[in-house]
Amino acid sequence: MDVIALVGPSGTGKSHRALIVAHQYDAEAIIDDGILIKDGKILAGHSAKHEKSKIMAVRRAIFVLPGHAAEMREAIEEINPRRILILGTSENMAHKIAKKLGLPPIAKIIRIEDIATKDEMAKAAFYRLKEGKHIIPVPTIELKPHFSGYLIDPIQSFFKKAPKRRRRLGEKSIVRPVFSYYGKLSIDDSAVSEIVKRLIGEKEFVNSVGRVKVSHRMNGEEDQGIDVSCEVVLHYGKHIPTLIHETQQKIKEAIEYMTGMVVHQVNIVVRTLFVVNA
Repeated sequence: MDVIALVGPSGTGKSHRALIVAHQYDAEAIIDDGILIKDGKILAGHSAKHEKSKIMAVRRAIFVLPGHAAEMREAIEEINPRRILILGTSENMAHKIAKKLGLPPIAKIIRIEDIATKDEMAKAAFYRLKEGKHIIPVPTIELKPHFSGYLIDPIQSFFKKAPKRRRRLGEKSIVRPVFSYYGKLSIDDSAVSEIVKRLIGEKEFVNSVGRVKVSHRMNGEEDQGIDVSCEVVLHYGKHIPTLIHETQQKIKEAIEYMTGMVVHQVNIVVRTLFVVNA
């Protein structure tokens, strides 16, 4: 199997030209933003545009989320293309994708600036940023189940609530992460602990929050997500199962949104109940 790559900054029209490049170089399949495309159909993978944050979208597109790379490798093995085209925002990203999917080294790299003019790239950027439009190299009918993601600002302040703004009908900003903005991102477990403490501590039914523990699920050197556990003291008189279940879900959503980590479990231990004497 031969592997080629089309690289260029986000929003310069790579996906728009993907089918043309694939045809010119006889590539039977395309990998773009976490999905595998062949014969105009999405065969496998999960689009980065579904993710709720830019960080999670980045992880989805480079196949580091649990099970994503394995699913893609299986699909590629099944169709066994003679040549496959990888789209990436940089050569480094394309090489990482090829390595993660167990593909041969990239034999040829095509740069977007070699096949598109500055005006064409500027026009692509305009439609991306100003109108929220993006091209996926598959027929429109194939887009419907894969095209519902909205851009959410990355790692917004958890402690300051922004005023709500009503979204106009039809307004959309499609998730399209700018990979070149990110180097290596490390988030300490203490940051996750603070998110949990802050979130739980704001609940009126919680008297106090005890120890928070963060455990990582590792597969070799790959971090495949975390489990979170904490101890709490609750006020007497509330229906504990309902409150705990709602809190577990909110903790999971908050951590995944803010950090891009996959949260497998949230365990909350109620140590005691606090009773206020009348």
